[in-house]
Amino acid sequence: MTSVVTAGGISVTIRGVVVDESETVLDRLVSDGVPGSLTSRNAKLWGPDAAPLAARRLGWLALPETSRSLPDRLAGPVGEARGAGLDRIVLAASGGTALAADAICRTAGAELTVLDTTDPHEVSAVLAGGLDRTLVVVADDGVEAESLRRVFGRAFSEAGLSGKEAARRFVVVAEEGTALERTAREVGHHLVLAEPDVDARFGALGARALVPAALAGVDVGTLLDEASALAAALRQPYDNPALALGAALGSSALGTRDKLVIADHGSGLAGFAAWAEQLVAGAMGKDGKGMLPVVVEDVGSPGFELAPDLRRVILGRRPDEPGPGREAGVSVAGPLGAQFLLWEYAVAVACRVIGVDPFAEPDVRQSRESTAALLRSEEGTAPTVVLRPPELVEGAVELHAPEDGLGGAQTLAEAMETILEEVPEGGYLAILACLDRSGDAAVAGLRPLLAARGAKVRRSPAPVTFGWGPRYLHTTGQYHKGGPENGAFLQITGAVADDVPVPGRPYSLGELQLAQAFGDLRVLRSIGRPAYRLHLRDREEGVAQLAALLG
Repeated sequence: MTSVVTAGGISVTIRGVVVDESETVLDRLVSDGVPGSLTSRNAKLWGPDAAPLAARRLGWLALPETSRSLPDRLAGPVGEARGAGLDRIVLAASGGTALAADAICRTAGAELTVLDTTDPHEVSAVLAGGLDRTLVVVADDGVEAESLRRVFGRAFSEAGLSGKEAARRFVVVAEEGTALERTAREVGHHLVLAEPDVDARFGALGARALVPAALAGVDVGTLLDEASALAAALRQPYDNPALALGAALGSSALGTRDKLVIADHGSGLAGFAAWAEQLVAGAMGKDGKGMLPVVVEDVGSPGFELAPDLRRVILGRRPDEPGPGREAGVSVAGPLGAQFLLWEYAVAVACRVIGVDPFAEPDVRQSRESTAALLRSEEGTAPTVVLRPPELVEGAVELHAPEDGLGGAQTLAEAMETILEEVPEGGYLAILACLDRSGDAAVAGLRPLLAARGAKVRRSPAPVTFGWGPRYLHTTGQYHKGGPENGAFLQITGAVADDVPVPGRPYSLGELQLAQAFGDLRVLRSIGRPAYRLHLRDREEGVAQLAALLG
């Protein structure tokens, strides 16, 4: 059986048994009046405890219209940047903001350098890549963005810019009344006010994501037109693709299919799957509930195969298109602006179905607080990080295991099989790479290799996810700590050749990166998750060694 729901340029196709499951949930959503209540911004949809926060987080529903003023508000910074020859836009942000802006620019073919990292190798490469043409957009007040603002500020000064000239090399996007907004005004940065009722996770069509895209030359008006075309259908009880998708996600999470495998199949939406991953994981993964998003390379990749606890979504397939993966269950096609709004609405609906607050992040602060505790204070002299000797060293790779050890493994190959076997039944393995996304890009190839190896050594294969650090702290980190207690974790760190000091702070980027990695690892172990760390004494050699071992 197949159900196809089309409106506003979006087509959602649901196949097989999921049709019956989601239709039952859909009927309940309609009888409860959810479509009208959500579009009317009823903050009580997720229960009385969630209402106070929800009342301050539903502005994303109006963004297709309220964001239309951005081009006019950016006229000054755009004109000044073009007059100064600043055609290289660098975004310092994290989480949904960074991933939305990245997807927008990659899909449009516009150049945007996204820095949501503290890796000194990656940052150094960007600093060396054309500072004289660079305009930096700072779009959040997290430790990564603030550290990068300081690092680029010093770099501009060392390049010979005056204090005023250096300050005008920044565009800050911040809510009124925040410390970042006050800093921008005091220092003299360009300032664009962000919406006060939109968070980064649901803010793909808001100022934080659209400002860097617009500065990079993207026609954001087209993106908003695409979203507006869908917005008219969101109030409808039927012929509403966002409601249908939300019912499918919610019914899957309520049942046994709590893993959402996402594969792109010619959608043309570069980077969109990563943005959807952070939305699904962060909004739904709490109170021991949720769906684990598993982004795979394509429909033929290891990890996409059929399993009883997987729900599959293909991005880009049309309902009548032949080819692999038609058994996936759900396929979604449509333009980027509409896709952003579709998924935000659908995930908000799915959160109501499973009974969680989509806007709360109750477990994110654990890693943030653990990181802060590991960083040296202003009076201290070193980060409070105790480095235990590795349990195993082979070539360029060190393996650090929990206190209960490696289960008798004597070689790295045996240890990797032990890690795969440690994944709980019905659980998953998350690879967390605290490395350079550009220079160490090959490490992402370990995901399909471990998925394929797991299929050989386990009775029931476990999904394998991949995340860059510290990005994953803001994307899937909430799910890792707050979702179902069935994850195992393999963190990968690497030696730092040339560190970058953070002006005005008692730590370098390398020390901050290490504290973020150790802080998260400590939290995972404290709540009983199997968590291992691979440290690459030489990054290139270590990645090649692991790929050869697993290949």
